[in-house]
Amino acid sequence: MPTRRSRELREVAEAIALALPPVVEEVVLTGSVSRGVADERSDIEMLLVTTQQLDLAECFEQAARAGLVNLDTWGIQGTEVSRVFGYYESVPVETTWWSRAVAETTVASLVSGRESAAAEALVNGIALRTRGLLAHWQRRLSVYPEMLATSRIEEAAQAWGGFHPTGFLTLARPGERLALVEYLYNDAVRVLRIVYALNRVWQPTSKRLFARVHALSSKPDRLAERIEEALTEPDPVRAMLVMAELQADTVDLSPPGPNVERARRWLREVIAVLREADRDSKK
Repeated sequence: MPTRRSRELREVAEAIALALPPVVEEVVLTGSVSRGVADERSDIEMLLVTTQQLDLAECFEQAARAGLVNLDTWGIQGTEVSRVFGYYESVPVETTWWSRAVAETTVASLVSGRESAAAEALVNGIALRTRGLLAHWQRRLSVYPEMLATSRIEEAAQAWGGFHPTGFLTLARPGERLALVEYLYNDAVRVLRIVYALNRVWQPTSKRLFARVHALSSKPDRLAERIEEALTEPDPVRAMLVMAELQADTVDLSPPGPNVERARRWLREVIAVLREADRDSKK
């Protein structure tokens, strides 16, 4: 059941959709509001699909006509995608503008394997104005190809191997916190990439991780908790050990493949090195 805040923000989004000009043929509500989990810190996220390509200035103009104020933009701007931020009755609103041609090309690339949180956003999107485009895209994205899952798992596991396990201990030296956090973050992302692929779920952003992974049937025990523990553990060796054990549990769930099998062997060596270092530090 949607939260109270989700219902409130959806009403605001619907008002914006009504005020948008005819050139916007598809309005898709995305983000926490579309999933019904918005809270007091949430904003409104919308994908606006236009009949023709609009440049950023034109998107600003149309957003202003729909009632958004204090307009700004964010991220990398290109010729195909425009992003406009503003406020509607004091509610923060993020809008992403695609032409219909860009939208169709993007969906085709997602189905073919392009990694982007856009796939998950569309699957969970809600059409506030539609010509049937969102329903068509959702049908296309309803199937997560097995070959794509296998490819993503193998690509994610590829980084786990290729150097001596004791090399990890260099990250435990004083002054290496940035390198350590970088390592932990990258491997957490790879773990999640494998887990979502195992469950044939389009990978979302990392926000609300505990809730997102809760319903997944194939995952290591305490997946989100162990990621949190690794990222917040002050002892570097212990942090790396928590992450390495999570990586090992993840590849143990994965189908066999060259990179997965290599990672299984290598991670066992890494864990042995880190466990010994952890024991030595406690003597």
